[in-house]
Amino acid sequence: MRLLLAEDNKNLSGWLAKALRQSGYAVDCMYDGGDADHVLLTQQYDAVILDLNLPTMGGLEVLRRLRRRGSPIPVLILTARAEIDDRVQGLNVGADDYLPKPFDLAELEARLKALIRRAQGSACPQLTLDPLEYETVGRLFRLHGKPLVLRPREHAVLEVLMLRAGKVVSKDMLYEKIFNLDAETNPDAVEIYIHRVRKKLAGSGVTVVTMRGLGYVLETERT
Repeated sequence: MRLLLAEDNKNLSGWLAKALRQSGYAVDCMYDGGDADHVLLTQQYDAVILDLNLPTMGGLEVLRRLRRRGSPIPVLILTARAEIDDRVQGLNVGADDYLPKPFDLAELEARLKALIRRAQGSACPQLTLDPLEYETVGRLFRLHGKPLVLRPREHAVLEVLMLRAGKVVSKDMLYEKIFNLDAETNPDAVEIYIHRVRKKLAGSGVTVVTMRGLGYVLETERT
């Protein structure tokens, strides 16, 4: 999952981005509203965490421009403005949820997961590709009923594939989902994480199949 975090407080932004990356998200940080608006024009995200008090272009204007372009990306407003009028204005402009500062990290992640789940149409709390299970609420994988231990980018790769199980996912899409803008790598790096995920699934009956020239698909092994 790839997130845009638009927050001008660099200390808060750095702390929050680190926490979200440890949870398996790829996070791009923008500290200016104009920059946030620009990357929303050029990049694909699963959700946006947006502060209202941004320099150059305020968060509400960033949100207005995003919705005028017809983008359905879920947006969670994160701001020190706790007054009801500001909250209502943000929701009316097109925000999906609102969390005033100070906030609890666990609550922010829970709200974020719910927004992404709804946006992707995954109302089912659990996805199964026997014997692999994925709890969409807690973002937890189980294999043969036991927790599957994955590093953040391994988790991100398997999550993208699991949400599209049986369908081909291109290398470029996986790259966009697991790496942020600052990553000093290229789409070929995806193959490293595909290899690692295959090793974690080895012998389970579930595997990642390479569709040459197209991408990858998560499916049960053919016997």
